[in-house]
Amino acid sequence: MKSQSSHSRPRVIASGVAVVFGILTIASGGRALFGGAAAQAAAGDAVPFVLWFNFLSGFAYVLAGFGIAMGRRWAVAFSIALVAAIAVVFALFGLHVYQGSAFEMRTVGAMTLRLLVWIAITAVAIQCAAAGGPKEN
Repeated sequence: MKSQSSHSRPRVIASGVAVVFGILTIASGGRALFGGAAAQAAAGDAVPFVLWFNFLSGFAYVLAGFGIAMGRRWAVAFSIALVAAIAVVFALFGLHVYQGSAFEMRTVGAMTLRLLVWIAITAVAIQCAAAGGPKEN
C-alpha cells in the first residue's frame, strides 16, 4: 500500500499540467476570439461554439488544477464533469463536421488532446483521492 506522500508527486504533476494547460487554453482561445482580424483570420474555419467552450473551460482547468493540488474532494467531481463536458462538445463538433459544415482539422487534434489530457488528470485525481482521502472543502 502506498503512503499518502507517495501520491503527492502524481497529484502535483497532474495539478501543474491542469493549471498550465488551462493558462495556455485561455491564451490561445482569447487570442482567437479577441485578437483582432489577423488572429481571427489565422483561426480559419474555427467552430464558434467549440472556440468559446475551449476558452471558457480554460478557467475551469485552472480552478480544477488548484483544487487537485490542495486535495479537495470537489476537484475530483469537477474533473469528471470536465471530461464529460469535453466529450459532449467533441461529439457536437463531430455532428457539426458530419453535417458538412466548415471546420479546421487541427480542432480534431486539439479536442482529442484535450480529452486525453483530462482523462489522465482525472484518473490521477481519483487515485490520489482514494489513497489519501481528499479534504472536504
